[in-house]
Amino acid sequence: MKKLTPENTKITIYSASWCGPCKMAKRFLTEKGFSFNDINIEENDISRDKMASMTKGTTVPQIIINDVAIGGFEDLIQYFESNQ
Repeated sequence: MKKLTPENTKITIYSASWCGPCKMAKRFLTEKGFSFNDINIEENDISRDKMASMTKGTTVPQIIINDVAIGGFEDLIQYFESNQ
C-alpha cells in the first residue's frame, strides 16, 4: 500500500458538532497536513441508518479514506500507523 500523503489521499468525515472523537480526528488530520471533507450529519439531515449504508458504521465519526470506509477515530490512528 502506498504511503499516505496529502496529495494522494481523499478523506471524508461524517461528524456531529457535539462529538469529541470527531474533533480529535479533524485535529489529528489537520496537524498531519491533510485536508478533508467534513459532513455534519445533523446539519445535512443524514440519519444513522443512511450513514451506515454509506460507511458501514452507525457512530460518529465515520471516516472514509480514498473511498474505503475505515471506521472511527481509533481506526483512523491505526490506519495512519500502518500506512506511513
